[in-house]
Amino acid sequence: MFENDPTNVSAAFEMLLEEIEAEIDFISKVGARSLEGRDYEGAREALGRASHATTLRDKLVSFRKEWEALTVSHRGDEEEEMMRAERRNMGRLQRGSRTPERAYYQPILNALNELGGSARMNDVLVRVEQLMQGVLTRVDYEPLASDPDAPRWRNTAQWARNTMVREGLLKSNSPHGVWEISEAGRQALAKSAR
Repeated sequence: MFENDPTNVSAAFEMLLEEIEAEIDFISKVGARSLEGRDYEGAREALGRASHATTLRDKLVSFRKEWEALTVSHRGDEEEEMMRAERRNMGRLQRGSRTPERAYYQPILNALNELGGSARMNDVLVRVEQLMQGVLTRVDYEPLASDPDAPRWRNTAQWARNTMVREGLLKSNSPHGVWEISEAGRQALAKSAR
């Protein structure tokens, strides 16, 4: 029997995004090592590969949004709520799945709002982790293959920040290492509070 389950596609997007992000992290480290060793050609090549991979990742995020819009448009409110309940009751997550990037948007906006509108990345992430207690899973706390000292959720939150900048929810011209909410981000936060 054929079963249509759009959550399988969403999970596949998340796994693919995770793998691309890990590859971008790896390429970045190779480039940094090349630069440290004064191998400027190797560093330039790594920069080009990282740029291309980041563009590919951005396209994938766009495709995921199209998919989400398509699946939402096919469901009624009752059916959507039923599917959410099913997902909540699915039990243990399969290895490789993680909390979706979009789930970080609201906690990031809330954290920035609580921190006065802008803060250093680490301060924001500390607060985001607190706000996402009960949402973040064991898989989210697993280390990245590319950086055994970094839990997966921090990497996903940083990618969420990049996407939020492109969507205008966070400012793009903030000082390095500082995250800052934009006017559009404040409006989105106010809208969600209603």
